[in-house]
Amino acid sequence: MGEECGRDDDGYAELVAEGLTAPFEGWDFGPWQGRLPEPESRLPWSYRELVGERLSAARSLLDLGTGGGEFLSSLAPLPARTAATEEYPPNVPVARRRLAPLGVEVAVPEGDDALPFADSSFDLVLSRHNSYDPDELRRVMTDDGVLVTQQVGGRDLEEVNAALGSPPHTYRDFCLDSAVEELTEAGWSVEWRAETRVAEALADIGALVLFLRITPWHVPDFDVERYDTALRALHREMRAGRPLEVGCHRFALVARPR
Repeated sequence: MGEECGRDDDGYAELVAEGLTAPFEGWDFGPWQGRLPEPESRLPWSYRELVGERLSAARSLLDLGTGGGEFLSSLAPLPARTAATEEYPPNVPVARRRLAPLGVEVAVPEGDDALPFADSSFDLVLSRHNSYDPDELRRVMTDDGVLVTQQVGGRDLEEVNAALGSPPHTYRDFCLDSAVEELTEAGWSVEWRAETRVAEALADIGALVLFLRITPWHVPDFDVERYDTALRALHREMRAGRPLEVGCHRFALVARPR
């Protein structure tokens, strides 16, 4: 390793081991509260309110990338026809256990954002931090339907990549403008939009390792051995009271088919 043999570097080994082995189910960051960036409460909009304003009038609802069903279940009571998708295999049984009592079907997409639902199935579609294909969404949505989405932008936590010396995101240009352009070209009308970067700090190497473990797209070649020197340097800075300053990139929009 990058340090002298046997040296723990002030708790480094224990924190890294925690990040690599701690159980993580669904998309529940509760046990890591206070250790990972939490920009949600400081966004200039509320995704929950954007959804809530439209939920009462919805006859049918689809939640894309439901994770463990945490957010969707919190919206109950739900429309009689409610479904969800989840692609990450470990999350599928978690979501089904949570959502089955609410009468929600959890389907696994067929790839390339294809949706296993009939045409004109839903009048409200939600997508929180999940990719979508505008044409496929239009297919499964009713003519009077509405899409509410919040996305993680391509500059999210880019400071982590810089600190590790890893390549920047290949999707760095993904932002509100690019999402609006894609939807507009596909025949959608965007009726509301917003974007922000929220300043946060990472002061815990164990939490950083957990984050990189559960988001393999952030640093695709992440491995604690490969990045040992950079991780240890970050850990020393954090222990000295100098956290890694990062920016959380988020945007949201509401759109309807034209």
